Amino acid sequence: MANTTSASLKLTVQATGENSGTWGQFTNTNLLILEQAIGGYTGVALNATTGATLTFSNGILSNGKNQVIRLTGTITSAVNVTIPDSIEKTYLVENATTGAFTVTFKTTSGTGTTWSTTDKGYKILYSDGTNIVDITADLGDISSGAITATGHVLPGANDTYDLGAVGNVWRNIYTGDLHLSNKFKEKGNIVDGTKGNWTLQEGENDIFMINNISGEKFKIKLDKI
Repeated sequence: MANTTSASLKLTVQATGENSGTWGQFTNTNLLILEQAIGGYTGVALNATTGATLTFSNGILSNGKNQVIRLTGTITSAVNVTIPDSIEKTYLVENATTGAFTVTFKTTSGTGTTWSTTDKGYKILYSDGTNIVDITADLGDISSGAITATGHVLPGANDTYDLGAVGNVWRNIYTGDLHLSNKFKEKGNIVDGTKGNWTLQEGENDIFMINNISGEKFKIKLDKI
């Protein structure tokens, strides 16, 4: 009976009695492929217009078998990063490309997940053998008693997600200066339709508003009670 190949990582599955004298070589290569799949990292430079196709060659190390993938390069159109059909695997993928175009990580024949034109971040992905599922999208359902961040906390896309909701509001907000801008919205405010960019700052006895477009500064009138 001849050797066979596993479906997802393309490991060499050795048949009984095969590979006399070379059994260890096949085993060592399989272990290196497993290491790649568990903790391997690779950078993949995308073609500007066609993206990239990740490889899954039989019985050897291949870039698509890595656990962590960093996508790089300057793209000039929407591109795809494709893995073969039938591969079942998880990925941590960073979109580090430049160029305001979408990047879609997908299987050859199935659907995938897409980074928006302004999203240059990370996604946790799973291929079920047919489609690519974005696990990151479901992380918002995770509850925690408290979250302490030692760095910035940023949304996954610009002007897309809310902090709190109607009927599920935050009790108090503690912050330093408050920066307000609607310049990224499709439409301006509902009063005069314009867009603005303001900063609220605190003084010892007054509260100030700074117009970041004109540079003008205003003091909010306060009535003592």
